[in-house]
Amino acid sequence: MLRAIWNSVSAMNAQQDKLNSISNNLANVDTVGYKKENVEFNDLVYETLNRKGYPTNPNGTNTINGTGVKATEWIRDNTQGPIQQTGLKTDMAIDGDGYFKVTLGNGTAAYERAGSFTVDRNGNLVDSNGNKLEVNLTAEGSSLFNSGMVFKDNNFKVDEKTGQIYMNVGNQSILYGRINIYNAVGQDSMKSIGDNLYQPANNVQMNINTKAHVIQGYLEQSNVDLGREITDMIMAQRSFELASKGLTTSDEMWGLINSMKR
Repeated sequence: MLRAIWNSVSAMNAQQDKLNSISNNLANVDTVGYKKENVEFNDLVYETLNRKGYPTNPNGTNTINGTGVKATEWIRDNTQGPIQQTGLKTDMAIDGDGYFKVTLGNGTAAYERAGSFTVDRNGNLVDSNGNKLEVNLTAEGSSLFNSGMVFKDNNFKVDEKTGQIYMNVGNQSILYGRINIYNAVGQDSMKSIGDNLYQPANNVQMNINTKAHVIQGYLEQSNVDLGREITDMIMAQRSFELASKGLTTSDEMWGLINSMKR
């Protein structure tokens, strides 16, 4: 009886974690560059009933019972989302693996897939939270920046293959700098810090990914599959209801046993 109660409780906890992850995914279905999170399930310890007084099957083989399930850690799906054209020169999408590098207000570095940048009052490319995009200036680009030639909405072009930025100066197109795309090795190498931003986990080293492309005038959309999430939500809700009914039945049986003792 106690095992049945424990199995129901552990199953309800696991399904609640699953529902929480689905709710988070649905809330970010329209968030640019968002990567969905999945929760899977693991079996808990199995026990062989090899003690006197415990039932065995007709062949005399000891019965093996499970002790429930648990939810795994939330696993982020880094599959690339669909890329949609916006026509804005400051919007950029990454075609391939990797992240843009930005500088937070406290001076620390963070990484993101969302490329919905704008130009701030100082002529820097910044994301929706005001974090500055890393642009490695060339020597000529530094001279132009120091002379007041900064980013405007339509005065630059990004080379898709190399990530190099060319600034329009008069009738010339001058190499101004480059947008590097950074990548880390390993599935769990990046941790979320909120606002669609990530930082390396456990001091993981970030490497420049030269194979990824920066596509100007496009944005990567969320990789959440709305139909799949709703289907998973219905299944998780039904599983939660089934486990709760098992818990209710166990409680009623305990009540019946207690009334018989009286």
